[in-house]
Amino acid sequence: MSKFSKKRGKAQPTISTASLPDIIFMLLFFFMVVTKLRDAELKVKVVTPFATELTKLEEKSLVNTIYIGRPLEKFQALYGTKPRIQLSDKFASEAEIPLFIEKHRTKVPEARHGQITTSLRVDGGVTMGIVQDVKTSLRKAGQLKLNYSAKKDPRMDPDS
Repeated sequence: MSKFSKKRGKAQPTISTASLPDIIFMLLFFFMVVTKLRDAELKVKVVTPFATELTKLEEKSLVNTIYIGRPLEKFQALYGTKPRIQLSDKFASEAEIPLFIEKHRTKVPEARHGQITTSLRVDGGVTMGIVQDVKTSLRKAGQLKLNYSAKKDPRMDPDS
């Protein structure tokens, strides 16, 4: 007769999942608060022109964008239909561009200031006068690295 008997048929206790919904909702809430969906609400109509030679900007944190185009229909009663400059979420003039550039520089480490690029997203129907004014303001602000945003020309696509 043995003193020790084998315990057969006893199962391991199950893991309680009562707190699982709480954990999921905390994670969901965290990501909803932390996620940034869009930098700026577009207030101007920008249909970028097509181009054949394109390069992708790698580091988005080193890029500040200036939008140039005609105001959207809901803003035309207030701002008219002439082409306007948009910096972040507001309409601006050429005189406000140096301050916009300097605000962006404060967010970037000093060692990387030379790598900051200004991307111009210009509507294809806008005349070059306002673009030249913006470029002059950028030059005065010391921002010499410039990029024009464009879409890939579908006619030049070798896959087609």
